[in-house]
Amino acid sequence: MDDQVARLVDKAWNKFQQLPEDRRLLIAIGGIPGSGKTTLSQIVTAALNTRHASLHPEIPEPVPVAVFVPMDGYHLTRAQLSAMPDPALAHARRGAEFTFDGQSFLQLVRSLRAVPPAPALPVLQPIYAPSFDHAVKDPKPDDIAILPAHRVVVFEGNYVCLDKAPWREAAGLMDELWFVSVDEDTARRRLIKRHVKAGIAKDEEEARKRADENDLENGRQIVGQRVDVHEEIVSREDGKWVHE
Repeated sequence: MDDQVARLVDKAWNKFQQLPEDRRLLIAIGGIPGSGKTTLSQIVTAALNTRHASLHPEIPEPVPVAVFVPMDGYHLTRAQLSAMPDPALAHARRGAEFTFDGQSFLQLVRSLRAVPPAPALPVLQPIYAPSFDHAVKDPKPDDIAILPAHRVVVFEGNYVCLDKAPWREAAGLMDELWFVSVDEDTARRRLIKRHVKAGIAKDEEEARKRADENDLENGRQIVGQRVDVHEEIVSREDGKWVHE
């Protein structure tokens, strides 16, 4: 594991250990498209769950203590984009800040702050977040269950550190704000590969156009309008933290 990632896992674990039982640890990891924030979020979530499981070897499959919640589920639907004043622009710029339902994301974060986790109130029902169904290219409502036993929630997304309402309000409710930095050339290379592989673009030329005219354009807003963060991480591809 990359040293800087290992340090963040240690930091999150230590904060969790000091946390009152009636409070969740909320971590938001932001960055531009292609920065590696999803990879980092998944590594941190898995590492925290592994540590927690090691404390309870008597339990064959303990309930994970951490859950990963990507922001992708808060994309506006294609139908909502088509209902905008300029549908062609809305679809072309899907992924831009105005094509997300930031208010619903804020509502989720507020719910997690307001409702204590187990064991304070073990009879509580799960809180649900949407995911994104790449097959139909739209969000899938109530697909991610945040259980009462989930005491660490790791959020990930382009705009979780954005200094603009309502994202700013959601960021203010986090215990930790982390930002993954990467240079544009590296991000562009990753995005081209990703878009072709996912079928978003038919070839590298089309993928490069999308990266330059949408993803990296959004990235400039993400960097230029960033709130103050607790940690800034440099994305690396050294075999220890490999961006996917």
